[in-house]
Amino acid sequence: MGHFKKLKAWEHARTLAIMSKPLIARLPAEERSGLADQWRRAAASVVLNIAEGASRGGTKEFRKHLGIARASLDEIEAIIDLAMGLSYLTKEEVGKVMAVRDECARTVFGLMRKLSEAVQ
Repeated sequence: MGHFKKLKAWEHARTLAIMSKPLIARLPAEERSGLADQWRRAAASVVLNIAEGASRGGTKEFRKHLGIARASLDEIEAIIDLAMGLSYLTKEEVGKVMAVRDECARTVFGLMRKLSEAVQ
């Protein structure tokens, strides 16, 4: 598949992780070991699973890691939704991060679909 840094999905995932950091820091202290840690881990998981999957030898392994990345993207969406529901963050504050998350999810899904077609 080539080097992971050449993948748009990885670029979007990296941007998402970096953009998430200041929002995570804005969560209240009582959420440091809850939502904050979970968001941080999920964001890192997306970046790392795309990198690891691209570095694996086969298409099946890459798809598996992309599936994990996609699940982590859904987890980030749920965490942000919960943070907004609890009035920790506003829709305006998370707008740019959600746009990057959405683009990353579309890119990961497209890559998964492309890999599925290559196997058939």
